[in-house]
Amino acid sequence: MGEVANQPPPLVNYNLFDADLPLRESLEREGGFWAHDMVRDLGRLAGTEDAIHWGFQANSNPPQLHTHDRFGNRIDEVEFHPAWHRLMEVAVGHGLHALPWREPRPGAHAARAAAFYVWSQVEGGHGCPVSMTYAAMPALRKQPELAARWEPLITSLAYDPGLRAPAGKRGALFGMAMTERQGGSDVRANTTRADPVAGGGSGGEYFLTGHKWFCSAPMCDAFLVLAQAPGGLSCFLLPRVLDDGERNRFHIQRLKDKLGNRSNASAEILLDGAWAVMIGEEGRGVRTIIDMVNHTRLDCVIGSASLMRQAVAQATHHTAHRSAFGRLLSEQPLMVNVLADIAIESEATTLLMMRLAGAFDRASDPQEAAFKRLALAVSKYWTCKRAIAVVAEALECHGGNGYVEESIMPRLYREAPLNSIWEGSGNVNALDVLRAMAREPDSVAAFTEEVEQARGMDSRLDDAVDELKRQLTDGADAEARARSLVELMARALEASLLVRHGDPAVAEAFCASRLDSGGGRSFGTLQPSSKLARIVERHRPHP
Repeated sequence: MGEVANQPPPLVNYNLFDADLPLRESLEREGGFWAHDMVRDLGRLAGTEDAIHWGFQANSNPPQLHTHDRFGNRIDEVEFHPAWHRLMEVAVGHGLHALPWREPRPGAHAARAAAFYVWSQVEGGHGCPVSMTYAAMPALRKQPELAARWEPLITSLAYDPGLRAPAGKRGALFGMAMTERQGGSDVRANTTRADPVAGGGSGGEYFLTGHKWFCSAPMCDAFLVLAQAPGGLSCFLLPRVLDDGERNRFHIQRLKDKLGNRSNASAEILLDGAWAVMIGEEGRGVRTIIDMVNHTRLDCVIGSASLMRQAVAQATHHTAHRSAFGRLLSEQPLMVNVLADIAIESEATTLLMMRLAGAFDRASDPQEAAFKRLALAVSKYWTCKRAIAVVAEALECHGGNGYVEESIMPRLYREAPLNSIWEGSGNVNALDVLRAMAREPDSVAAFTEEVEQARGMDSRLDDAVDELKRQLTDGADAEARARSLVELMARALEASLLVRHGDPAVAEAFCASRLDSGGGRSFGTLQPSSKLARIVERHRPHP
């Protein structure tokens, strides 16, 4: 047998940060320039053969549940492959779980977003406990005495797995348990009971009894949990191990057998009089935990951007080395059209992701806070759905090669729908946009002011913004039209960002295809242009 021909070399030994010009430009613009070296170091590591191997190993060897030890004692432990622990060591060691809380300086959320986006391209599943630990801090700070105790563990750069009392840990990770069988997204239908100890109340002790249908990352050290106290649905901090070393009455019933996200553990749990402490006011659980939800929604956008970027990198690399019908795929006009189209979507999402992270950094400004309130829900809805389509198209660019597990494409494809479901499915987020518009009209003004900053720079965008402003004042059939409205908001915002800050060729193609056509089109239907090849080259990694 002869040498194998016409197969691309592995996409390995390149720096994911150096290869991503839209990310580098956005990091500077959003004030995270001081983290350049850290993100670049992660980008180098993410491109190594070792890191790529860890991602494959962690997904080929999913976590295993051990409910009891060999003597019959309840232990409720989850065992992970060593590759998972290596991924976590890198993530925690670089502060992806806590950077803005460790270094509360301008651009910290943007810096953390860029780093999380780069490292998540290696493997998405381990980002779950990293994300929830990052997101837990704002909710935890509503109970200062709890924050004072847990913050040093949360902000530590030591990855310290294993179930031990908090005092014996060098670092801690947080999970979340909100949804139940009978309610799902309707958390107010929860039935888990919180019985007070010695009066309870804010900062008081409770025993929780009930079940949770989805508990994210059950191997974590502590959880934010919703339960029904006498005064209504409330938020609680529930540790896995109590101060005296006894394990809390937190029992893992089974691990979920999931479509994707296979490296990570998600569980059904039973709380059998588990000890917990109330965070915030009794009966205000949703309002208390919403800060955590908002930060994890940001990470859904980052995760979707990360999936798109890795898919585009793989597709542009493959087609630059694979020939068909006498030419490289990357030289064939229709393939160039497809590649440019998915690259445009990826660049738009990267700019949007970083703009949102910047709004988190500047949330003390009322204008930025109002923009963030609406733009976050809009972006969560739109980018998570677009990731699914981009990854599917990038897989198709590989042909049959992309359909086998030895390529990363099937794993990316299975991972893509997760972000659209986690922290509220499409309908939940679209309706949240309507809710924000009704309750916080300042958010509408801030959103429109943001997109209006590009007024006069592209006539198609001007027309789209005019139509958006008309629809924002039209209350007829609002719920039935919610998705259409949110999609228009998202496309207008991405176009505005691209026109102001993106590559001119990308901005032109985006406005021509996403605004003139009204959406709902397949990738690869851009108007022919000599600039498309340059767009593809802008996004192709060069190992």
